[in-house]
Amino acid sequence: MPNELDIWEPWRLELKKKVQSMQSDDFDSIALELFRYTMAFNPIYQRYVNLLGVDVDAVKTRDSIPFLPIELFKTKRIQSGQAPILFDFESSGTTGQIPSKHPVCDPDFYKKQSKRIFEQQYGPLTDYHIFALLPSYLERSTSSLVYMMDHFIQESGSTLAGFYLNQYDVLVAQIKQALKTERKVWVMGVTFGLLDWVDSGQDFSFWQEAVSDGRLMVMETGGMKGRREEWIRERVHEFLKSSMGLRQIASEYGMTELFSQAYADTDGVFTPGVSMRVQLREVTDPFAKVTQAGRVGGIQIIDLANIDSCPFIETKDLGSLEEDGIRFKVLGRFDNSEIRGCNLMVDQGWGTSQAEPSV
Repeated sequence: MPNELDIWEPWRLELKKKVQSMQSDDFDSIALELFRYTMAFNPIYQRYVNLLGVDVDAVKTRDSIPFLPIELFKTKRIQSGQAPILFDFESSGTTGQIPSKHPVCDPDFYKKQSKRIFEQQYGPLTDYHIFALLPSYLERSTSSLVYMMDHFIQESGSTLAGFYLNQYDVLVAQIKQALKTERKVWVMGVTFGLLDWVDSGQDFSFWQEAVSDGRLMVMETGGMKGRREEWIRERVHEFLKSSMGLRQIASEYGMTELFSQAYADTDGVFTPGVSMRVQLREVTDPFAKVTQAGRVGGIQIIDLANIDSCPFIETKDLGSLEEDGIRFKVLGRFDNSEIRGCNLMVDQGWGTSQAEPSV
């Protein structure tokens, strides 16, 4: 009989080929195959699904796949299969919090997938000069966002692009140089970094011509990271548009626990990458689905690029779906109460120990 390694490795490689070449119509079939793969080779997910009492053979649609509480990335090693872990993406969190860790076994796969997702929505990276204003992220060498943006900057081939903490004079000088070229300018900033830039007293009239001809994109990646008061996205966007003389603000939705991203051109309406889909569940019941457009629910994410970890993630974010059932908005966060699914694991003796459960 073949051993587990004989089955796992060829299956893993085949799944990666399918995801890298997939089209939107392939999503459901790959998701169901990934469910079977994850059940076979991820002991944490396998035990969670078994604790829920799910009949695995009855999981025949995307809507019936169980989602793993995102908190478990803080206390468990969430890995499918036996590939060597080269490093971890790690969340920032706030003081005293346990960071989430996402094992990275194939960084090239992550790079290719994130590049594909961006370019499908915004065109080739070689069309851009990229300026990354990511102060809190640059202080950590384990940030998935910094890793992605570093790859994008290299792929762009721009000699003007780069990362910035709070060197606003240098940043403005580089952007002015970039605006003299035929490329577009993309400023990617963590929300509090963009707000700090405004508070520095910067005069943004220098890029008004680029705003008028559509050659400038300012994108926020959300969150105050404990540096400032939390604002809802609409307030952030209105403030930045008014203060920076912009017509619109773009947004990126990603997280440590995901290999895929979603982007919003304006108004905080996100289009997920080809390997990502969002579903909603009732706020008071993680096992009841929300399908009506505009209704608020808890965000559940299927990320087909998470082959080496877990593709089925129950987040702590609240959101709503658009009429097409694909695009979505992020409207806030759950409060500090634990999601019921995570409580179930505590009830079963998992607790918050770093040790793996016996399965």
